[in-house]
Amino acid sequence: MSKRSAILSHSSPTTARKSTLLGLAAVLMWSASVGLMRSITELLGPLGGSAAIYTASAAFAIAAFGLKWRGISLVYLLGGGALFVGYEASLALAIGLAHSREQSLEVGMINYLWPSLTVVLAVVAKQQRGSWLLVPALMVCLVGIVLVMTGDGDWSPQMLWRNVQSNPLAYSLALGAAFLWALYSLIARKFGNGANAVPAFLLATAILLWTKYAFSDEPALSASWPAALQLIAMGLLTAAAYTCWDFAVQRGNLTVLATISYFTPVFSMLLASVWLGVHIGMGFLYGVLLVTAGSLACWWATRDR
Repeated sequence: MSKRSAILSHSSPTTARKSTLLGLAAVLMWSASVGLMRSITELLGPLGGSAAIYTASAAFAIAAFGLKWRGISLVYLLGGGALFVGYEASLALAIGLAHSREQSLEVGMINYLWPSLTVVLAVVAKQQRGSWLLVPALMVCLVGIVLVMTGDGDWSPQMLWRNVQSNPLAYSLALGAAFLWALYSLIARKFGNGANAVPAFLLATAILLWTKYAFSDEPALSASWPAALQLIAMGLLTAAAYTCWDFAVQRGNLTVLATISYFTPVFSMLLASVWLGVHIGMGFLYGVLLVTAGSLACWWATRDR
């Protein structure tokens, strides 16, 4: 943080504004991932499509950053790497295994519990101070998820349970992904020391998914131009997003960037609904806004005073 602060202090106002805009661009590029993941897995299958996604992402990330692991903490490289791979694989499979495009948006939203979970786990691990506001903030997030999963209908525990029972694997993977990324964030914060092992982690994710695909009964991949173009777009967006974000946090306004990042669920659902042609009901939209508001409240409860 001290290095970033030093860089920020020497940046001109114009450079800081442009860098902050690059950070916003990174958030938008990451937000496009849910819709693209779903459309690619529809074309190539849940496992094959997920494996192809991370192969393309790893290729472009390695081209942009290189493949580095020397001088990186073993705790971050192995522990953080395992959590990263588990998260990415769980999220991609949750979206790919969803029974419909509408359900893929639901599991994508469950994944966005990770900001609030990160804050809560950071307080539990004594990496961050928190206030009483954390409890109601987390409850707001959970109410938002309930609204997302029940849509515009009259809510009841039975309706929610039936929704989960319709596809327990996808919903479980999405919830597991949220916890895995929260844990990864804590490991990266404590042991990362500014290292960038993301290309290696993406490559490991691709290898894991290809291995699972090889032992599955999914049919062989069917090559097509739509799938190829979307894979290229996904790989480019992944590499470009990490590049823009890295530049932004070094030269931009960190407070603005942190606030913008909490609106990722809103951007993600809007972009995914447009790309997939899914109509978002008011209940779903209110749920997304509650998840975002709850995440912001969690951040507010741990801010420096």
